[in-house]
Amino acid sequence: MGCIILYFCHPEIKKMQYKSKLSNSNLSIFSAMSKIAYEENAIDLSTGFPFFDCAIDFFDIAAFHMKKGYNQYTPPEGILPLRNTLNEYILKQYEAEYNPENEITISAGVTEAIYSCIAALVDEEDEVIIFEPAYSNYTPLVKLNGGKPVFIQLKQPDFTIDWDEVQKVINARTKIIIINIPNNPSGAVFTSSDYEKLYKLTKGTKIILLCDEALRHIIFDKNNQLSILHYKNLLDRSIIISSFGELNSMSGWEMGYILAKKELMDEIRKLHQFIVTSLNTPIQFALAEYYKNYNPVSLGEFYLKKKKIFTNIVENSKFRVLPSGGSFFQLLDYSAISKEKDTDFAIRLTKEYGVSSIPVSPFFHEITKYKFLRFCLARPDSILKKAAEILLKV
Repeated sequence: MGCIILYFCHPEIKKMQYKSKLSNSNLSIFSAMSKIAYEENAIDLSTGFPFFDCAIDFFDIAAFHMKKGYNQYTPPEGILPLRNTLNEYILKQYEAEYNPENEITISAGVTEAIYSCIAALVDEEDEVIIFEPAYSNYTPLVKLNGGKPVFIQLKQPDFTIDWDEVQKVINARTKIIIINIPNNPSGAVFTSSDYEKLYKLTKGTKIILLCDEALRHIIFDKNNQLSILHYKNLLDRSIIISSFGELNSMSGWEMGYILAKKELMDEIRKLHQFIVTSLNTPIQFALAEYYKNYNPVSLGEFYLKKKKIFTNIVENSKFRVLPSGGSFFQLLDYSAISKEKDTDFAIRLTKEYGVSSIPVSPFFHEITKYKFLRFCLARPDSILKKAAEILLKV
């Protein structure tokens, strides 16, 4: 005969509780605002990726390699042809040389690269300096690995760094300074003076400079196209992370890379190999070919045009356009319109006016007084014009 087993839950037995290491985290603001924009059929200026395709010849190159059978596992550090091409590209653009064998690593996008670097190098109680507003992934990744974030706010209205403040917080426990150029969300960039002050502050220390340069080539001033790669005296203790995706309108493929001298890269690869066992094989071969003739110099000009299309209209509204030196993001100050929290105002703007954005408070570690919204300008000109004209009515 069959046997029926009945389970009874004793009233004193509580429902099992589970906690992650980031139990206080909620759905990211990016996912939340994107969802609301979709539900409201709003103009989406919230999601931070381009709304246009990459060059058609890249599709052809990628398809060629897929059909040729380049579809199996590759080494976690990336294929050597792509690392060789990157070395040639970096050498040509910046006169900085990295050994493709052990100083260049291909990553599954920028976020994975940042995680691998922080997880490999940050120990319990190590301090990591973060400039705010900051990309929202930095702080949780530092905390997840036992580190202590040390926050310094960029100075208004130009989002510049007060290097005297930086000097005050540097101590024997300072392990990393995270630099994001152009800054997400503000679009702030470094000047030669910033790099010189950074060198003076960290000279003779073991502080590592973790440089997130995902949008490195989107800087508006042709005379200030500066990267830390231009400063050879900083490179021995610098890690440079950049993206193939955002710069080439293929962010969904999540392809990036890490540059670091061997002593640092050896440690990073120890973590990276367990996080990424392989990377997108045909896309790597396609990038290796595509980047042999890649010229990014027009990207700054391309996005400056879009910035002007958007801001020339918005400047006639009640929003205040904040300064920006690069990136495809634009901050607007709505303090003359409403005293609402930025999250509430962003949601209302999406639902009532049909234009979505990202509130800037998630880019800070605690509640701020700022009434800023971030708008992504990586959209067709017609969409930017339409959105800006709607903002005139707010």
